[in-house]
Amino acid sequence: MSSSIGASGTTALAVANPWAVVPSLGNLDAYISAVNRLPMLTAEEEQEYAKKFRDENDLEAAGKLVLSHLRLVVSVSRKYLGYGLPHGDLIQEGNIGLMKAVKRFDPNQGVRLVSYALHWIRAEIHEYILKNWRMVKVATTKAQRKLFFNLRSMKQGFKDEAGAETHRDTLTDAQIEVMARELNVKPEEVIEMETRMSGGDVVLDPGPADDGEEAYGPIAYLADATHEPTAEIENRERDTMASEGIAQALEQLDPRSRRIVEERWLKVNDDGSGGMTLHELATEYGVSAERIRQIEVAAMKKMKKALSAYA
Repeated sequence: MSSSIGASGTTALAVANPWAVVPSLGNLDAYISAVNRLPMLTAEEEQEYAKKFRDENDLEAAGKLVLSHLRLVVSVSRKYLGYGLPHGDLIQEGNIGLMKAVKRFDPNQGVRLVSYALHWIRAEIHEYILKNWRMVKVATTKAQRKLFFNLRSMKQGFKDEAGAETHRDTLTDAQIEVMARELNVKPEEVIEMETRMSGGDVVLDPGPADDGEEAYGPIAYLADATHEPTAEIENRERDTMASEGIAQALEQLDPRSRRIVEERWLKVNDDGSGGMTLHELATEYGVSAERIRQIEVAAMKKMKKALSAYA
């Protein structure tokens, strides 16, 4: 990994304090720690900076958008570590995708940059993996590279009993022993590399099949969706809406409407049962059950409107 990874996602962006460009740290853990300390943007700040960049080509505003989402690139890139590529390289490619997203982001579309940028970050990482997939599968360690560059030439140099070069697809036990001894590796490593080299390329993202259906490839299952950023954001927003949002919406109701909603929808007793029924509430307030239902419907509409404003 290059020691300049700290600046890879912010090239040509002049940014003022406290949004100072992450320096060339030379250490991946230090870089990740640094970007995780960068401040997050509120929705209002994000809109402001995006409009400044779009309308005025304000590079400082663009820099703030990029820097506040560097942690997102780190999070996404972790899901592709199983390909054998350096984490720093994956982050660099993701940073390129992030900058492309910032450049194309339209603040008037009504979506947060995090949702829009995910596509571009993944696209750049996928492209990088596709270009390096064969190389990574064949040789990833120093010993494997040594085998890779010597195995084919040594295999072609073996002579059969008649003195002609052999073109057999597999090596004999004797040939494996000779190669292992000359290359100073274990026979098992020779067999493994021979198997890798004889295998075909794996299509990571096959795209649509001939019949128009989406083809299934390794890209569909190699990324870990357990901590997918957009899902985590949606879960946090849902949790916030279920607590703070509901509380604020209830504050908009009069005492009777609020109690009816709480009894009908929010109350759970120790035995698992709910609150009072329509008829029980009607008896308490001295009105018909239909009237209680009408109050409930009106209260729910008012809460829905309040929740929309809150969101």
